[in-house]
Amino acid sequence: MNALPAEGQALLARIEALLPALAAEAAESERLRRPTDASIRMLEDSGLFRMMVPRAYGGLELDLDTFLAVGLALGEADSSLAWVASFCVEHNWMLCQFPERFQRELYTGRSHILAPGVIAPSGVALREGGGYRLRGRWLWGTGVMHASWVIVGALADLQPGELPSPAHMRFFALPIEDVKVDDTWYVDGMVGTGSNDIVIDAYVAEERTVSIRALTEGVAPGSRLHAGPLYHTPMLPILVLAASTPIVGQARAIVRGFRERLLQHVRLSPTTKTQSEKAASQMRLGKAAIEIHQAELGLRDVADEVRALRNRATPVQRSRWLATGAYAVQRARQILQDVSEGSGASAHFLQHPLQRALRDANVASCHIVFDFDAHREVYGKLLLGLDAPGAMY
Repeated sequence: MNALPAEGQALLARIEALLPALAAEAAESERLRRPTDASIRMLEDSGLFRMMVPRAYGGLELDLDTFLAVGLALGEADSSLAWVASFCVEHNWMLCQFPERFQRELYTGRSHILAPGVIAPSGVALREGGGYRLRGRWLWGTGVMHASWVIVGALADLQPGELPSPAHMRFFALPIEDVKVDDTWYVDGMVGTGSNDIVIDAYVAEERTVSIRALTEGVAPGSRLHAGPLYHTPMLPILVLAASTPIVGQARAIVRGFRERLLQHVRLSPTTKTQSEKAASQMRLGKAAIEIHQAELGLRDVADEVRALRNRATPVQRSRWLATGAYAVQRARQILQDVSEGSGASAHFLQHPLQRALRDANVASCHIVFDFDAHREVYGKLLLGLDAPGAMY
């Protein structure tokens, strides 16, 4: 990957300067079951949420190379906060794919929005007047605890007897005042994300909707409105990077911490010595360092190829991007487990960074975008020239 543009380097430097303060907020965030107000305020002040907003709206219009670098850095401080932050950045990109009139209304007087974006079509939208009556409950509302808007997926324009298809899937944007946030986020990992349920029974104007298929193909209204190549990018690889960088970044930090621990830790044994002198520890560290480097390289390769191809990518290429992201997170989760096994009993105290990292990785890896079995099956089919009907890529 080439060097970041100057604005990207400056944003990354601001984020890296915040990492100690953000890490210090992680325990309180987990206690609150949402990001702390202080964490969100620091990220807003840094300009993070403006990253993918067009310059025409006061944004930075930075590309996936910066998105990847910043996501990995944030993951080192707190994977739950990084998860919220990366998705909120991506959701600004999504909002800039809606019809022009709504975009201009949304970004008048502000350069970013905080909003969850739930892709699963958990609700139904029925035609009403010049828009839709939207009803349903959406789980996994990451970002909703500090949101001013929400984005949810729903099935729309289904005819009687017609089976749902990707063509019926649309995103709907609503102000937070039009939804109910249901406090359901009692989980064993990613606790600090505050990803509560969203309940809706509201009218949504046509201009506040967009086809999910158009987004996944990189041909939504924003691709015609904004000239920058970022807005001609398929949605799913951006989603892959948003979801994977917090976990890979956290694993990168844990491997670095493991090295530091080995240099200092003494474990009583028949031949008492520091852990760093033991061949088994050296081998475990070497393996972890190689594997996290390879996981990161996989994500960098995805970011580079997406930037080169955008919406000209073939289904085979797009399928590989998703499979690569799932594989990187699978490896990161296993690295955390391996490091935990080699870190001694004291690493099992709840205040140890490994504990939150393991819990977060185990829950985050359940996201549908990380279903590695499904992704490698689809990728294999496409490599063989077979159809993969209904597959996500």
